[in-house]
Amino acid sequence: MRSPCVEAGLIPPLVQLLNSTDQEVLLQTGRALGNICYDSHSLQAQLINMGVIPTLVKLLGIHSHNTALTEMCLIAFGNLAELESSKEQFASTNIAEELVHLFQKQTEHEKKEMIFEVLAPLAENDVIKLQLVEAGLVECLLDVVAQTVDGEREEDIAQLKTASDLMVLLLLGDESMQKLFEGGKGSVFQRVLSWIPSHSHQLQLAGALAIANFARNDGNCIHMVDTGIVQKLLELLDRHVEEGNVTVQHAALSALRNLAIPVVNKSKMLSAGVADVVLKFLQSEMPPVQFKLLGTLRMLIDTQAEAADHLGTNGKLVERLVEWCEAKDHAGVMGESNRLLSALIRHSKSKEVVRTVIQGGGVKHLVTMATSEHMIMQNEALVALGLIAALDLVAAEKDLVGAGLVSVLHKLLSDERSAPEIKYNSMVLICAVMGSEPLHKEVQSLAFISIVSKLRAHENKTVSHQASLTEQRLTAQS
Repeated sequence: MRSPCVEAGLIPPLVQLLNSTDQEVLLQTGRALGNICYDSHSLQAQLINMGVIPTLVKLLGIHSHNTALTEMCLIAFGNLAELESSKEQFASTNIAEELVHLFQKQTEHEKKEMIFEVLAPLAENDVIKLQLVEAGLVECLLDVVAQTVDGEREEDIAQLKTASDLMVLLLLGDESMQKLFEGGKGSVFQRVLSWIPSHSHQLQLAGALAIANFARNDGNCIHMVDTGIVQKLLELLDRHVEEGNVTVQHAALSALRNLAIPVVNKSKMLSAGVADVVLKFLQSEMPPVQFKLLGTLRMLIDTQAEAADHLGTNGKLVERLVEWCEAKDHAGVMGESNRLLSALIRHSKSKEVVRTVIQGGGVKHLVTMATSEHMIMQNEALVALGLIAALDLVAAEKDLVGAGLVSVLHKLLSDERSAPEIKYNSMVLICAVMGSEPLHKEVQSLAFISIVSKLRAHENKTVSHQASLTEQRLTAQS
């Protein structure tokens, strides 16, 4: 039935009828357009181009007392809001105020759900996020949470989830998040904090995700750590070591990882016992939890030699990292494991840590990491391998030979695309392994001198200087 209507050119006159003042005409017109355009993105896009969104928003404001017309508008918004092209038009109307106003008047669960279904896709747009915050949506959401948190009916549980999820979504916008943070003094921020010790897993989850979203700049992170949020998150994690709700574990670890980014927070968080609590999840078999656990530890030990030394000599941790370095099905976990293994060595610069990594079988993974497609990972691997060679070459020799380190270095230096720091650290490493007879022999057999001598003319002064030193070393020991 749809095609004949479209071919007969029915859509433009129907759109014109939306300017009528007759409520029955408006209702039937809206329904007809809805039926014709249902599930067709191209026809919905045509409606958007014909300016139907501002018209419908205006109708909602004028006829908000007419239940049937209101529902017709909400269904239309729900369909149109799925299209990315609609967001800009919605943002230029007062849709946020109209929806919040409508929401405040509702008492029935079904009506609130209808409005929620429009709010969720609209709130993905950062401009509309801010408009919704300014229109007072957050206060409505907090009220819904307060009313439903102890409810056991299915509709209470559903509303609690929808309201708290939408709250987290609003915090994904930088401006809307900062507005609600209010320097850590905001009532909204305080209310969200109170969700973390809640008995409801849904609120614990939303509270932890909200903290992770608030923790998106250094100022907020520093304020939150100074006001004791870390302790709340640790208590939450402790509750979930046994209960084991994976989404809550993941959210709380995400929040801790973000909070650990500013340098001034690291020692405070280590003193609060964050590393010890995080290590309780080392046995988790869930990749999302493993990924966040690794990221949190890596952030914590950055520039913290004592913590890196303490964790780097933890045989169980190193053993698990080596195991995860082989998690080929989970690239994120594999990458983070390699990076943490390297970070433990780089930040501790400790012979004991190097020995623990060698004994745990980590050396070959660092050699593989040096061939990563990500320059930052290549570099981290080379620096860690340089420290291994400098601190305990004898113990690492067999693994370095077995992993083909010398041919990896040859490839990195021969590749014109290698960044200057990769070339520099590769040459430093060549010099460091010359004290090992088998590695020295491999260096000689691969004719490094010709590649290194070319690098003396490299435009980067640090690279050209290191090339001269390396060439002298290779020539002296040839």
